Amino acid sequence: MAATAAYSLVFSLSSSSSFSSTFCSSFRKKHNIIPKSTTPFLNSVNRTRTPNIITAFLGSKEESISLNTQKPNPPFVDSLFVVCTSLALSFSLLLADVDSASAFVVSTPRKLQTDELATVRLFQENTPSVVYITNLATKQDVFTLDVLEVPQGSGSGFIWDNLGHIVTNYHVIRGASDLRVTLADQTTYEAKVVGYDQDKDVAVLRIDPPNNKLRPIPIGVSADLLVGQKVFAIGNPFGLDHTLTTGVISGLRREISSAATGRPIQDVIQTDAAINPGNSGGPLLDSSGNLIGINTAIYSPSGASSGVGFSIPVDTVAGIVDQIVKFGKVTRPILGIKFAPDQSVEQLGVSGVLVLDAPPSGPAGKAGLLSTKRDAYGRLILGDIITSVNGKKVTNGSDLYRILDNCKVGDKVVVEVLRGDHEEKIPVTLEPKPDES
Repeated sequence: MAATAAYSLVFSLSSSSSFSSTFCSSFRKKHNIIPKSTTPFLNSVNRTRTPNIITAFLGSKEESISLNTQKPNPPFVDSLFVVCTSLALSFSLLLADVDSASAFVVSTPRKLQTDELATVRLFQENTPSVVYITNLATKQDVFTLDVLEVPQGSGSGFIWDNLGHIVTNYHVIRGASDLRVTLADQTTYEAKVVGYDQDKDVAVLRIDPPNNKLRPIPIGVSADLLVGQKVFAIGNPFGLDHTLTTGVISGLRREISSAATGRPIQDVIQTDAAINPGNSGGPLLDSSGNLIGINTAIYSPSGASSGVGFSIPVDTVAGIVDQIVKFGKVTRPILGIKFAPDQSVEQLGVSGVLVLDAPPSGPAGKAGLLSTKRDAYGRLILGDIITSVNGKKVTNGSDLYRILDNCKVGDKVVVEVLRGDHEEKIPVTLEPKPDES
């Protein structure tokens, strides 16, 4: 193998050097030198394909025939011939200036299918829009009493606009004393929290890098999604660099609970694209590279991807982000009640939402809804049980939240309740949360 490679290198280099041919030919003719072993070699090599330098060393076929009639060359002449040959080859290498590795390595162009090229292009074009978020917590050393910032979590996010707004999940930044955002070029910036919506698990941060480093992600639409269409998830799982996972939409209009408040998030996208810890807050893209959702949760007992991931649809996210950017908060209507767990109501044999507390300062308290309480003897007196709102049936807390999500602050709704053994309809004017007013 090494001999074949060496011959190939000599042939390719010597054919490009006229100097070595002239030098060796002149030397051979001047001293009438013919190598002893040339005849077998010339008989086995096609004369028309022999490189110039070999012809110069060995001579023509006619000259080699006379080998048997000439006297043997003196030993010093043979040694001198070998030395001249080595010098000529070395000089040929210098003149040719060819990389030795290129003479042996033959690179073949990589051929990709059309769908592979589209996936590679999608990843390359959207990676600059995806960021890595580090959640830092302030802790005090037990021995030195020094206050330190310790990473307590991480996640992904993406650039929303040219103003430096970053969108991610609320649970990614929850409990943080400081936040750092790392862009695709590995530059890191301090991030400030603009606002968040715990109920929908959405948060908006802001950084202040140069404008040429901001690459907003293309915003798509989630209303017309179909089960079976391809999706792509970009994130930073396990603290690695940007990664891409692919899959399809395996379900639509799913419902999950917010990790912060337990309030249901509706119309969630279900996908089999691998979503692991660290992917939270990252974008879910369609085949055109447009944002269709935020990767937010997985269904897995082990905490790793099990083929069932969930993403908040972009139509829901866009409305929340717009309110946070404009007002720094989300104004979502509430009834102003605390209600009992669904299991407790089921044990009573009724269907609806049992009002545990309706503060007098809240919308429900102002309207006259009754709370659950105990009498002077310690006996439990049930409060109102909400059975419908605006004619829509309410069987549990999720139904109540789902109805309120379609209402606005200031709307007047008709709440139908079961009070004792009779039903009543009570008008209630919805208000925002006290901390958002």
